[in-house]
Amino acid sequence: MTTVFVTGGSGFVGGRLIARLIADGHTVRALARSETSAKAIQALGATPVRADLSSPETLRAAAAGAELAFHAAARTGGGSRAQFWADNVTGTANVIRATREAGVRRLVHVGTEAALMNGQPLVRVDETAPLRPDSRASYSASKAAAEQLVRDADGSGMETVVLRPRFVWGAGDTTLLPRLKDMVESGHFSWIGGGRHLTDTTHIDNTVEGLVLAAERGRPGEAYFVTDGEPVVFRDFLTELLATQHVTVPDRSLPYGVARAIAGTAEALWRTLHLKGEPPLGYMGVWLSGLECTIDTAKARTELGYRPVTTQQQGPRQYAHPHPLNLARPHIRPRALTPKPREHQCRRRRTPPRTGLQPTYPTSLARPG
Repeated sequence: MTTVFVTGGSGFVGGRLIARLIADGHTVRALARSETSAKAIQALGATPVRADLSSPETLRAAAAGAELAFHAAARTGGGSRAQFWADNVTGTANVIRATREAGVRRLVHVGTEAALMNGQPLVRVDETAPLRPDSRASYSASKAAAEQLVRDADGSGMETVVLRPRFVWGAGDTTLLPRLKDMVESGHFSWIGGGRHLTDTTHIDNTVEGLVLAAERGRPGEAYFVTDGEPVVFRDFLTELLATQHVTVPDRSLPYGVARAIAGTAEALWRTLHLKGEPPLGYMGVWLSGLECTIDTAKARTELGYRPVTTQQQGPRQYAHPHPLNLARPHIRPRALTPKPREHQCRRRRTPPRTGLQPTYPTSLARPG
């Protein structure tokens, strides 16, 4: 089997990816920036290696001997624009440099639909939509710039592929669902614009399946969206998700225009006064919670053979009856993670130029008062 290097292994996506890779028989080395991260990675059966995204030298040593790498580490909230850029853009550039110098033959980057956002709805978007490194939201801008670096790095001995899940959810999430539950129980939760718009989602099992397929079948230099299949009403989905935690969501709603104005003012204050933490409501929270985001996954279905392995109906039941790491899945066949030779892959489809410099951002809903 394959030796694999993973960043972000102590996080939700990276951790579940490691568990899948170990279950498939691969040898996994994972970046650990703290003793806590090292223990979490070791508990999954992987070998933790101390390194830092700011240090190409330590990253190169950590990736030594790996044939394949997955870059799942990212800053998702709570920082200045400079901090987002340092972690998500410079950090990604360092991962690219280090893995190339270590002899890794393929790098799979965890991207996000947020890389396309700058305050507009995303309606049935596909991979031809332009990245937005000019976005007002630091997370969106930094993830767009990071993805472009990854895709432009394809070649010279290393292939690169990007996998974009949308709204990653599932049992084992230690960030999004606990945060939403806390907001409801503390009285700080409000829908934005009623919450009745459509959204796509991507269960953690489907995210990991997409990553494995991208490693095996993805065309070099390309990006792929994966979702749970059909879009759902945002309000209905979150209500059902929170019901698994025995929480009833209030009916309170903040008009979208008001929420957008509050977010703009808050972002400006935090930026001007150099306040720590993140605003109670920012651009990303408004866009993710108040605008339609539906995805066309035809490219992943056609080129990767992607199909959801867990449905939106099955996912909530895992909260009540979780299998350890959800690895007992007989319908998922272990894969050798051997990419097709470049010369046997179909020609790259022409796409519009990407703009600018060329990754599960926690949803931050309105917190009135």
